[in-house]
Amino acid sequence: MNKVILVGRLTRDPEVKNTMSGRAVATFTLAVDRRFKNKDGQKEADFIPIVFWGKQAELAGQYLSKGSQIGVSGRIQVRNYDAQDGTKRYVTEVVGDELTFLSSGRREGGYSQPSAPRPDNNMSAMGLDEDFHLMADDDEVPF
Repeated sequence: MNKVILVGRLTRDPEVKNTMSGRAVATFTLAVDRRFKNKDGQKEADFIPIVFWGKQAELAGQYLSKGSQIGVSGRIQVRNYDAQDGTKRYVTEVVGDELTFLSSGRREGGYSQPSAPRPDNNMSAMGLDEDFHLMADDDEVPF
């Protein structure tokens, strides 16, 4: 079984591109705090590359920015390629299956928090599927 669940903050805005076939792909790095402090009493973090495809990639590009706190579940993938200098390079990343918005990043006017849709809202009418999650107060809706 290959399953990973992470909660962290984006270190930069997502980079969204489209493949030749038009499928969206979003990449970003997630800073995930370690549970324990180091010997100097400082918190440390791991910086984990994340990849989302399709509709979730588009949503990440629209609604996430540097500093956004999110939850990601997915799988670890290791791929390799030959670099221009002829050496083989390995890349380890998390390919996301589910994206949960916990808070948005720094926007004009400071931080804001996305809202969960109200029960009477139709998620499919908003272009969202059941794998798209929002968690927060209902008072501030960024879309």
